[in-house]
Amino acid sequence: MTGLTTPINRGSSTGERVVMTTCSSHCGGVCILKVYVKDGQITRIETDDGPEPQYRACVRGRAYRQRVYAPDRVLYPLRRVGERGKGEFKRISWDEALDTVAGEIKRVRTTYGPAAMLYIQSGGDVTWLHNRKTIDRLLCMSGGYSRDWGWLSHDGLLYAMAATYGTFTEGSMREDLLHSSMIIMWGWDPATTIQETNCSWYIAQVKEKGTRVVAVDPRYTESAAAFARQWIPIRPGTDVAALLAIAHVIITENLHDQAFLDKYTVGFPKFKDYVLGVEDGVAKTPAWAESICGVPAATLQALAREYASIKPAALVAGYGPGRSAFGEQFHRAIMALAAMTGNVGKPGGDAGVKSWSAGMGSYPFRLGRGMQAGINVVEKGSPSRPNTLPAFGYANSSARIPKVTMADAILKGKAGGYTADYKLLYTVNVNYINQLPNSNKIAEALKKLEFIVVQEQFMTATARYADIILPTCTILERNDLTMGGARPYFACINQAIEPVGEARTHLEIAEGLAQRLGIKDYNDKNDNEWVEDIVKDSDITDYKAFRRQGSFKMALPEPYVAFRRQIEHPEKHPFLTPSGKIEFYSQLLADMNNPVLPPVPKYIESWESPNDPLARKYPLQLITAHFKLRAHSQFHTLPWLQELIPQKVTINPGDAQSRGLKDGDMVRIFNDRGQVILPARVSERIMPGVVDVPQGAWYQPDEKGIDRGGCANTLTRDELSPGGALCTNTALVQVERV
Repeated sequence: MTGLTTPINRGSSTGERVVMTTCSSHCGGVCILKVYVKDGQITRIETDDGPEPQYRACVRGRAYRQRVYAPDRVLYPLRRVGERGKGEFKRISWDEALDTVAGEIKRVRTTYGPAAMLYIQSGGDVTWLHNRKTIDRLLCMSGGYSRDWGWLSHDGLLYAMAATYGTFTEGSMREDLLHSSMIIMWGWDPATTIQETNCSWYIAQVKEKGTRVVAVDPRYTESAAAFARQWIPIRPGTDVAALLAIAHVIITENLHDQAFLDKYTVGFPKFKDYVLGVEDGVAKTPAWAESICGVPAATLQALAREYASIKPAALVAGYGPGRSAFGEQFHRAIMALAAMTGNVGKPGGDAGVKSWSAGMGSYPFRLGRGMQAGINVVEKGSPSRPNTLPAFGYANSSARIPKVTMADAILKGKAGGYTADYKLLYTVNVNYINQLPNSNKIAEALKKLEFIVVQEQFMTATARYADIILPTCTILERNDLTMGGARPYFACINQAIEPVGEARTHLEIAEGLAQRLGIKDYNDKNDNEWVEDIVKDSDITDYKAFRRQGSFKMALPEPYVAFRRQIEHPEKHPFLTPSGKIEFYSQLLADMNNPVLPPVPKYIESWESPNDPLARKYPLQLITAHFKLRAHSQFHTLPWLQELIPQKVTINPGDAQSRGLKDGDMVRIFNDRGQVILPARVSERIMPGVVDVPQGAWYQPDEKGIDRGGCANTLTRDELSPGGALCTNTALVQVERV
């Protein structure tokens, strides 16, 4: 029910028309594309050259034509004919594909019950209509299913926000950094991960004004190189120790904002007792932290004094440090420092909240609800899962399975304490085997299932394990809506060309299955009607102009600042915590009586740390950073981008020398979970004792099980942090020449 419309047609002597649309591929940005089309084919892609602010695309968006016409794109429904995982398929019709999928849904539900059906989804193209909800709604309306829970990007952050502020929906506009007198980028690399379109442009302006910018990271990142006056390398998983040492200096030197603490917070005295060692006899001094995190005590002291005395200061937390064994504590400690220094809710400050809001921007857009899933009977009446917090709402059901441990659930089922023995897996917008920890274990689990259906654009590592592959449209072949930007704007996704091959939209696929499952009221709108309905109560007053222009850039008198209302009008707008204030000490956490979810932010040594006995066998800490070639696993096979940045493992010269390695050597990175073969990149841009295998490269095990594709999750551990975050930056490995 999509229907091709031409939102804007600018004639030219070459007969080309220009379609204004948007790239929203989960890279951290939402960028305007000018797509030139001639005779139904995309000829070239440019980006925003209109009025400021311009939302200009990165290399991934500008390479999108190559993605649409990629020779390895899946263009037709496919049925597996070979061994699962070998990637052997034959072309079939849509009728056969949908009949098969609907038949398997009916069979599994009738034979084993609805809980035996698993659905795993993630962001993919971050849009408002063609997303996970289409199949979510279908499965709810057809009798229920077992759903995953967890946000792979930032569950540690969300948990910390829920405990500290009572919500996880707030974020400051990145334009507000122009008001900052100091910026600390802690595990934050917006030059690579975008973190809202134009974020780097604002930081560049801040730097040009002479504002002090500091980068804390195990790597000398692109952002550190471009913006920072100082790089402070830190051991992965030890960030909390450094943050507590900064708090110790601020407290002992009386640099904290006591008036702010008295008015807006609760529990600071208990946090203070922990930091000063009153609680446990260990003062969290810079000298104490130095032995843990590797940052010199004098460096921590100087940073603490600067951060506490320069107003306003933005301590911006990236998501990487939170993707660790106790990632919640990192984010809670960041928020504690923001509150101690009175930087919460203040222009130019930062509350330590979202540095990116997954394509929906750090702004409370007014929108309609869009498609809703409905009631899932499998979850109805189930109690809340343990250790969760009220802010997570409907996602608290104990019937849900953590994304990170789904392979364990498939392998063990009821015998492992799960709610069902799982037989069918439906995946949408996620390269599951590639992007979740412990890829080899996931591969083992996928081979156990009776049926797998994958909606995809490419023959990804996960698609190779499918029984049926349903080809989906790219963003240039459908209509949709998204939002974002360092300054907020609504972005229209306008269909530029007819779908290539026989690709269909998410909504069309779900509609086809609904007909076969006997669901008569699944949907009553086409794409355009949905988008118009969603934005009708928004700031957009002229929908036709919005479609024609491809965007609606909001003109705000000043940047939106997270929790500004709560700080300026606390009586009218209390925080959503039980106390109505910022909580250093959470009674909700105290009531759990869980030592790894303490009521105040604490340093807890991670498993697979340098002090773990396993470090004698695997002495290097692995991190799995993002980089410019991909948006997670998207864009991985595009030649233009592969020429730009090849997949390598980065290792410090000292670690390389002790292993007899040179730059460019083929090396084996391994631990007990798996092994990966990659070229070595020997560089001083990573600290000693740490190696980086960028996440997102496609899992490609050879006949011996050695991953030749460079998938970082071949090496990571499928264990949750206590609050639910995945821990892809907590792993020990060894490296040796092949």
